[in-house]
Amino acid sequence: MTIRFDDRVAIVTGAGNGLGRCHALGLAARGAKVVVNDLGGSVDGSGGSSDAAKAVVAEIEAAGGEAIANGANVTKMDEVEAMVTEAMAKWGRVDILVNNAGVLRDKSFTKMELNDFSFVLDVHLMGSVNCSKAVWDIMRDQGYGRIAMTTSSSGLYGNFGQTNYGAAKTGVIGLLNTLVIEGAKYGIKVNALSPCAATRMTEDIIPENLLELLTPEAVTPALLYIVSEDSPNRTIITAGAGTYARSIINETAGKWFVEDERTPENIAAHWADISDPATQVEYTSGNDQTTNMLTKAANGLGIKL
Repeated sequence: MTIRFDDRVAIVTGAGNGLGRCHALGLAARGAKVVVNDLGGSVDGSGGSSDAAKAVVAEIEAAGGEAIANGANVTKMDEVEAMVTEAMAKWGRVDILVNNAGVLRDKSFTKMELNDFSFVLDVHLMGSVNCSKAVWDIMRDQGYGRIAMTTSSSGLYGNFGQTNYGAAKTGVIGLLNTLVIEGAKYGIKVNALSPCAATRMTEDIIPENLLELLTPEAVTPALLYIVSEDSPNRTIITAGAGTYARSIINETAGKWFVEDERTPENIAAHWADISDPATQVEYTSGNDQTTNMLTKAANGLGIKL
């Protein structure tokens, strides 16, 4: 099976450098028409220039592809809507959205200013919300759409000095989980990429000899898979240095207690059973958790379901 994107239109945010650039080039190389979005700011979000996005467009066009540069700020809905309108005017559809734009303002929580916290959330989380909202009805009416969120190990597992970034990157998973449910009947699939790559965001925190292994080119194949026609759905794929894996959020089956046993002491005494990893399952809806709890309660009380 060869994965192609002929006649598909893709928007890639933050596509002027690093991972976004590699994603845009990868999509274009396989036939997609690409909106190369980049505000052109520094890693912390300051400044701005269209030069990087235009350079990526030039690369795509030199290879025989089609692309346009766009400098929309993903935190500003009017600019995002104008970007989508431009894509529709030129190509008549939007099939793929890659939410990749991001910034870093790292500090320990005690030293972090709240405006730096909210700014990072605004770019990563609300930027993904804005772009997804702007293309949602188009994809719904088409009966087809692929949206990729960009999460991070910092959000999934934590990382010192990145409370703002981690909160945002976990937030996009919550966004993904519900969009999957709402988009299912319209042919819209939503997945997430958790990349590990040498970019402007990681060059100061990873040793130089290891950075050479963490090429953006090693991550992009995972992105191309999760936005393909036969992509999975509701999947978090991790990628770095040539390794690809799936991150899964599971919940143990738990243990039910009769009313007079519902004490913190009993929870402590039965913690091994409550947290037994052998009973883990992957839920696909918040209702799955409710069903599990009510089923256990009904069985314990002898109530027929």
